[in-house]
Parts: sequence; C-alpha cells; structure tokens
Amino acid sequence: MKNKSIKKQLISCFYKGNIALYCVLLVGTLVSSTLNLIVSWIMQQLVDTSTGEAGALSLPLLTEISAALILLCIVCYLVDLAAKPRFFRRAIEQYKNFAFKKLTEKSISSFGDENTAVYISALSNDATSIETEYLTQQFKILQQIITFIGAFVMMLLYSPIMTAVALVLTGLPFAASILTGSRLEGAERRVSEQNAGFVATVKDCLSGFSVVKSFKAEKEIFKLFAQSNARLEEKKFDKQRIKIIVGMIGSVTGCFAQLGVFIAGAYLTLYGKGLTPGVVLAFVNLMNFVIQPIAELPGMLAGRKAAIGLVDKLGHALEESSSNGGSEQLETLYSGICFENVSFGYDSESSVLHNISTEFAAGKAYAIVGGSGSGKSTLLGLLTAANTGYSGSITFDGKELRDISSESLYDIISVIQQNVFVFNASIRDNVTMFRNFPDEEVDSAILHAHLSELIEKRGDGYLCGENGKGLSGGEKQRISIARSLLKKSSVLLADEITAALDAQTARQVSSDILSLEGITRIVITHALDEALLRRYDGILVMKNGHIEERGTFDELMAKKGYFYALYTVG
Repeated sequence: MKNKSIKKQLISCFYKGNIALYCVLLVGTLVSSTLNLIVSWIMQQLVDTSTGEAGALSLPLLTEISAALILLCIVCYLVDLAAKPRFFRRAIEQYKNFAFKKLTEKSISSFGDENTAVYISALSNDATSIETEYLTQQFKILQQIITFIGAFVMMLLYSPIMTAVALVLTGLPFAASILTGSRLEGAERRVSEQNAGFVATVKDCLSGFSVVKSFKAEKEIFKLFAQSNARLEEKKFDKQRIKIIVGMIGSVTGCFAQLGVFIAGAYLTLYGKGLTPGVVLAFVNLMNFVIQPIAELPGMLAGRKAAIGLVDKLGHALEESSSNGGSEQLETLYSGICFENVSFGYDSESSVLHNISTEFAAGKAYAIVGGSGSGKSTLLGLLTAANTGYSGSITFDGKELRDISSESLYDIISVIQQNVFVFNASIRDNVTMFRNFPDEEVDSAILHAHLSELIEKRGDGYLCGENGKGLSGGEKQRISIARSLLKKSSVLLADEITAALDAQTARQVSSDILSLEGITRIVITHALDEALLRRYDGILVMKNGHIEERGTFDELMAKKGYFYALYTVG
C-alpha cells in the first residue's frame, strides 16, 4: 500500500497547482478537435457548391466560415503556446522535486544498500520519457478519441451505408495496431532498466578515473563503457524498430481502408445511390480521423502505460526501506553511548564484530586503533545506524539505537569520512550546507575549524570545484569539522580522516578535533602519535572483531600487550 500511495503522490505532482493550465489545455484540445472535423464539412460544402449540388451553401458564406475557422485555429495555437510549456515545466519540476525530497528522507542504511544509478536514470531519462509518453500523449489521446467519435457521428449522418463499409475496412488496421502496439510497453521498460545500468557504468568509470590512469586500464575501461553503451543502444534500437513497425502497419492498412472507402463512395456516386462528390470527399477526409486513432491509439496507450510503469518503478524505489521505524527522540547526548554484547556480520555466514561491550562518556574523546580488518569502521558505522541488523544493544542515553528516529539521530551526530564530499559551491555554502545561520555562528565555526587562513587568502565565496578539487585534503577536512561545529552536534565520528594527508596536516587536523569542547569524539586512527594519543580520554584497541584492550595511553603502554606491540612496531 505504501508503494501505491507514493505512486499516487508522484502522479499528483503533475497537477498540483497546475489544474487551471490543465483545464485550459483540455478545452483547447476539445475546440481544436472540433475544428478539424468542421474542415471536412467545409470541404464537402465547397465541392458540392462548385458542382452545383442542391442545398449547398453559397461561396461567400463558406469563405466567411473558413476565415472564422482559420482565426479560431490561430487562437487555439496561441493558447497552446502559452499554456502547454508552462504546464509541462511545472509538472515535471514538481515531480522531480518531490521524488528528490522523498529520496533525502531515506535513512543512511536504506540508501547505502541501493543503486544510485536507478535514481539518476529516474530523474533524467525516465522523466523525459514520462513527459513525452504520459503528459504530452494524454492530450493527443484525448484529441484522437474526440475526432474518432465525431468522425463516426458525421459519417453516420452523411451515409449509414458508407459508414458500414468504413467499419468493415477499418477492422484490419485495428487488429494490426492491437497486435503490435502492446509490445511498446515492454520495450520502454527494458530501455529504462538498461539506461540505469549505463549510468552506473559511466559513474564508475568517471569516479575511478585516477585509478584507471594509474593502472593504464584505459582500453579495458573503454571496453566496459562500449559494451554498456551498446546494450543500451540495442534496447533503444529495439524500441524504435517496434515503433516504426507499428507506424508502418498502421499506415499501410490505413491507406488500404481509405482507398477502399474512396472506391466504394465513387461507386455509389456513379450509380446514383444518393451520394454527392462533396460527401465522398468528406468521407475520405473523415476516414483520417477514424484510421489514425485506430493505428496510433494502441501504441500511445501502451506508451502511457509504460510511462506509468516508470512512475511506479520510482515509487517502489522511494518506498523501499524508507524509514528505520524508530520514534524515540534525542535532543543531545547527556550521559553517553553504550555497547552491550554487540555482534554483527554483513551476512549470516560470518561475523565482523563479536560480543562488543564498551562505553563512550559524553563530552570525551576516544581513539579506536587496530590492524586492517579488525572491525573499526564497522563499529563506527553501527553508530550512524548504517546497519541495524546487529545483536545485542547499542544505546544513546539509555535509548536503543533501533528505536531512535533517523532524523533525531542525525540531529546529534556528525561524521567526518576519510574522503570528505565537497560541493561545487562556495566555501561558506559548503560549511553551512546551504542553510542560513547567523554570521557570528558561522564565523565561530570557521575560527575553531582553523579555516580563517584559507578564507582570508581566497575569500568565503571561493568556488571549491567538483568534489572540492580546488582544495587540499586538509582544507576539506577542516570544512567538515566546521560543518559539525555549526550544526552543534553532540557526537563527532571520524573515520581514518588523516590517512591521505601529509604528517604535518594530519597532526594539525587531529589536534583540531581533540581541541573541540563539549563534543563526544570517537576517532578511528592509524597514526600512533604519542602526543596525540595522550590527549584521548580512552583508547580502544581492536583485533579480529574484538576489543582486545582499553585504557589511556599510559595504561596500555604499561600493560605491554597488543597495543604496545602495535605502537612499538609502528
């Protein structure tokens, strides 16, 4: 039911605040469809007037009617020009905004398990398909239906016999369209799925560009790209081929039906069956409004169904694990964080953490050290609710982590990763994360994060470049620290943040974190610097998923155990 609800919300985005424009377009479609039918009547009258048929209108009157019709057509086009682009713009803008907003409401754990290429495809290629196949087509479908019904009514009024002939002859294009049009839906979905794979490949290739170059793997990566590109274009080729086949069959069978009606009309006219040349010409023209919907409507309806399928696909992805289900609220961390008999594994076959029990007191600083694969990052990840499939208990001020709402948890926690993400925006925007804060608070965060020198040199409006390529590693880390200070987080988690920095910068960044006051700091570090380690209130030493030792620097060194060995070897 949740998925269905989100799907309905996504579709409602097309019309929210857009009803007036939608109604204008509906009226315009009705009027323009009617005008198309009137053209057939005018043609009949003109031909019958020119051949001297009794009851035909005069040429001056028909000229005036034609002029009025042309004027109305121009008005319809102008209304369409004014309303349609605005309707489409607002509809797609609201659709994508709503989808992205729902995406940002996901928890870290649910989003981390998903393929981001699905969303990139949904907000780019799929959105274009939805605009074309759903929004645009709905007015064309309405027009086809109106002209189809109107044409048959006019044909019946002109000649029931000719209408019966037309019905028999249109059976062939109708059957052909039904058989071929339904294949478009599957083709559209296959294109969408393959496009998501293509986006994922491009993302990987560009994200790993430096690795590709350093290993001289350009040819191999190009091969991966080319294969993914070929698969996408093959699906698009199949879709285009189906559309062409549908159009070709519709055109050929439609031509057959139209010529058949013309021949039948000529026969009835020649043998005095009550038809005038004008009526025959009107019939042939009206047949366009009968054959075209029969030939095109199945494909258009299939395309519409496929577009709704894309909306449904996005709705399903947005609904998937969209909440951690917790309702407990946290304002700040008052007492501390407690692990009690916590075990965790990424799969049921093996565990990464084994029976972890430890405490982190509020406002103090802790270092987590240990060899590669000892479980340090996994332990830190559990604190962000990146995965709640652990056994045992993790509590914040006595509240079980699984029961805490993700929004509340993220209010009190900030995470600094080894690779800090920086937007292609100003330094100030990257510190504030595009939110409004009092200037004195921003200035204080910048000062305590030691960003003042950078801003004095480059200005707070300096554009950082894509993913912060205009900044050094240390500068990006300080931006991350400033974000946390400005957010006033109670807990700061840092995961190997100095691993890629030079020794001097690494020491300074670590010192900056240790100098923060009133914040619980839990830092994973590989750098066993005595001066820094002495400043931590506690050090956790991990080995093979266990806490091997715990204590201050002096206590651990005095034990001459595992930490002592790590320190002396290091």
